[in-house]
Amino acid sequence: MKALSIKQPWAWLIVNGYKDIENRTWKTNYRGKLLIHASKSWDFDANDILYVMGMQNPPQESHILGALVGMVNIVACVDNSKSKWFCGPWGFVFNWYQKFENPIPYRGQLGLFEVDRRILMERGRFDENETKRIL
Repeated sequence: MKALSIKQPWAWLIVNGYKDIENRTWKTNYRGKLLIHASKSWDFDANDILYVMGMQNPPQESHILGALVGMVNIVACVDNSKSKWFCGPWGFVFNWYQKFENPIPYRGQLGLFEVDRRILMERGRFDENETKRIL
């Protein structure tokens, strides 16, 4: 299953349904379920960005680092969007999200990377039938 590492607090905003698009400098043709991995680093500019957007960032201590924190469904990759979160040049658009109540510690990678589904099934985070219904 594909995964993408994202700095906090952006990963938290995505899996909690606040952020509907992820900005990247590269495009992808991938569509479907995508695991969200919270990288081990924090985006310290996020507080200022969220303040300008009228949002308050939860305390840094509440964000998990270095773990699979949830899953989304990517439906498009766009170079233009009306989403308040889009700043391009490319945006991965999500139409569904799921936060993991118990994140799975995992080492992230650059770009889209593979995570063995067995890791998710062993931790009770993945139901093959449920995934087929959602997609």
